[in-house]
Amino acid sequence: MNMTSTGILFLVITVIYISAGNAKNVFVNVFCKAENVGQFGQQSLLECEVQTIQEAADAKIRVVTWKKQGAKKPLLVFHRAETIQQPGYEFAEPSWNDKNMNVSLLINKTLLSDAGVYMCTVMTNSGDGESHANLKVTAKYSVPVIRSIPEKITQKAGADLMCQSDGGYPEGQIHWFEDGKTERIKSSKMEVKQTQSGLFNLSSKLTLVQGSNFSKYTCVVFNASGGKETETTFEVENAPEAGGREGRKGLDSVSKIVAPLVVIGSLIVGLLLALLFYKRRTQRDHQEVGRCESDVEEVGPQEMDEKCQCSLV
Repeated sequence: MNMTSTGILFLVITVIYISAGNAKNVFVNVFCKAENVGQFGQQSLLECEVQTIQEAADAKIRVVTWKKQGAKKPLLVFHRAETIQQPGYEFAEPSWNDKNMNVSLLINKTLLSDAGVYMCTVMTNSGDGESHANLKVTAKYSVPVIRSIPEKITQKAGADLMCQSDGGYPEGQIHWFEDGKTERIKSSKMEVKQTQSGLFNLSSKLTLVQGSNFSKYTCVVFNASGGKETETTFEVENAPEAGGREGRKGLDSVSKIVAPLVVIGSLIVGLLLALLFYKRRTQRDHQEVGRCESDVEEVGPQEMDEKCQCSLV
C-alpha cells in the first residue's frame, strides 16, 4: 500500500473513530485496565478486552483503533481485515483476528514519551464501545558505585565518599547510613542530572570528619515513591571494631606472656614450700634423737628405749 492510500485509510478511520464516540450500544462493552506501569526499554502491555451480552455472542469486530491522547495519528488500526500500525506497536496476540475479543496493545520498546493516556475504540456488527488506559513509565536505577577521596581512608584526616547511580526515572534520592543504622543527612549533598533520554543520574557526597569510628557506610537509592530500590556498602579497612581490634591484639600478647610466668612461679613456690617442710622435719628429728640419747645416760637404756620410740613415732 502506497503513502496516498495509507493517508486515505487513516482519514476514513478518523471519521469512523469520531462516529464511534457518539454511538453507544448496550450489547458491546470495552474494558481496559485503567492503570498500567511499563519499564523503560522493555515491553509494556495495555490490557483491553471486548465483552458482549449473550444476545451478541457471535459479534464480529469490524474496526479497532488505538490512539494516544495528544497524538495526531492512531498507533494501530484494524479495518476491513487489514491492520496498519506504527513501528513499535502491535496487537498483544500475534495471531489476532476479527473474532478475538482480546484487543490488548503491546509496546515493544517502551520510551519515556510513551507515558500517557491511551484510548481503545472497537466497532462490531452488534455495536461499539471504547475504554481508556493510563501508562506510567519507570526506569530502575543502577547499583550505586562508591569511591573514596582519598583512596585510602584514615582516622587522622577527613575524607569524602562519592556515590553515583544512573539511568533511573522518575527522579529519586540517595541517602547515607552509618553501619546500616544511623542516617547521615547533614553531612551529605546530592546532585541530580537529567540526560537527553530523560533519565536521571544521581550523585551524592558524604563528608567524613576526623576521628570518625564507623566501619561501614551504605549508599541507598530510593525511587520517587520513597521505596528502597538498590544499595551499596563501603567498608573502611582500618576502622576500629567494637571493643577495639588493636586492644584485643594487645591483650592476647600480654596473655601469651603472663600465662607461662604464672605456671613457672607456681612451680617455684611449690618447690620452696617442699624444701622448707623437709628442712623443718629434719631439724625436729635431730632434736628428738638428741633428747633420747641424754635420757639414756640418766635412766638406763632399757627404760628409755620405749620412751624414745614413742617420741619419734
